[in-house]
Amino acid sequence: MIDFFLRRWVSDHQNTQDPAVRQRYGTLSGVVGIVLNLLLFAGKFLAGALTASIAVIADAFNNLSDAGSSIVTLVGFRLAGQKADEDHPFGHGRMEYLSGLLISLVILLVGLELGKSSVEKILHPEEVTFSWLSVGILAAAILVKLWLFWFNRALSRRIGSTAMAATATDSLSDAAATAVVLICTFIDHYLHVNIDGVAGLVVAVFILRAGWGAAKDTLDPLLGQSPDPALVSAIQKDILAHPEIIGIHDMIVHDYGPGRAIMSLHAEVPADCDIMAAHDTIDAVEQEIKNKYHILTVIHMDPISLDESTVQLRQQIAALVREIDPELSIHDFRITAGPKRTNLIFDVVAPYRCPLSDSELRAAIDRKAKELSPTYFTVVEIDHAYTARESGGR
Repeated sequence: MIDFFLRRWVSDHQNTQDPAVRQRYGTLSGVVGIVLNLLLFAGKFLAGALTASIAVIADAFNNLSDAGSSIVTLVGFRLAGQKADEDHPFGHGRMEYLSGLLISLVILLVGLELGKSSVEKILHPEEVTFSWLSVGILAAAILVKLWLFWFNRALSRRIGSTAMAATATDSLSDAAATAVVLICTFIDHYLHVNIDGVAGLVVAVFILRAGWGAAKDTLDPLLGQSPDPALVSAIQKDILAHPEIIGIHDMIVHDYGPGRAIMSLHAEVPADCDIMAAHDTIDAVEQEIKNKYHILTVIHMDPISLDESTVQLRQQIAALVREIDPELSIHDFRITAGPKRTNLIFDVVAPYRCPLSDSELRAAIDRKAKELSPTYFTVVEIDHAYTARESGGR
């Protein structure tokens, strides 16, 4: 069914990295959400009015907020699809994240308001009238919300959209909340236990939980989260497949919205290589990454010495550094030898969870180096990994 919708409403739907195609996906999701949620609101509000149930009315207004969220999604995708301009040279892709965040805030506000109303109903309970019409409406609403969950989750996976993922999560939460309301309706009718206010409170908790999860999913890329480790690993593998490149480090990926990423990294090349040939390789790699992963890439060349004594000492120092913390790695290793002391100059990549401070780490590395020779003095620059997986080389 997803393919039917896409073929009918989203032209070139397989080209999901194209902002214009993503905008059409967002339009489809938004229109479907608006129509179905408005129908659900009307049906549930009628059922709540007939039965005087705060839980059903709360569930109805939850659907009304979902319709509003779908409008935000629709507008967000349209704004995100705008082309780059002088004021926004990297495009407007982050508007998709902002729309997802706004949806999350709306969900949280609705949850708080419904929670307040439910507590008041618990303190001052009112009789609830049973109606098979309301039961039928609630059962149909559960099925519709489960379909919306499946629909939006499928779309979000196709284009990697956090906004659509937030909408899908909200739909699943709504289905669970409506199921709770339906169960409580039967309990009240057959067991004569008035738990309408409790059911409304449970609905509010479901809504708040969904809103919090959706907010986190949209805040992470806005704050600058680490890129997907699988993507990092794949890019490293492709770059190191070029024999002219010995190692890579300091990879940084900036996310300006889905399909709008910029990456920078350092590539180690032999110090005695043909500089023009190395530059040609770097240009080719930058274009390869852009074409394959749709990431604009800038690569800085680092020349390193590959003579036997330098390589051997580098391996020894790398092993000693890993004794301090197995996740530590080194790069840009150089040696400056004098009559009485030998300076070992290199960078160390440390994860943020490393228990040692930068000064403690430098001191520990210097002690380890002097275990090899008292003439060794280390000059260490501490880098912190910008990706979940840093690779020093082959």
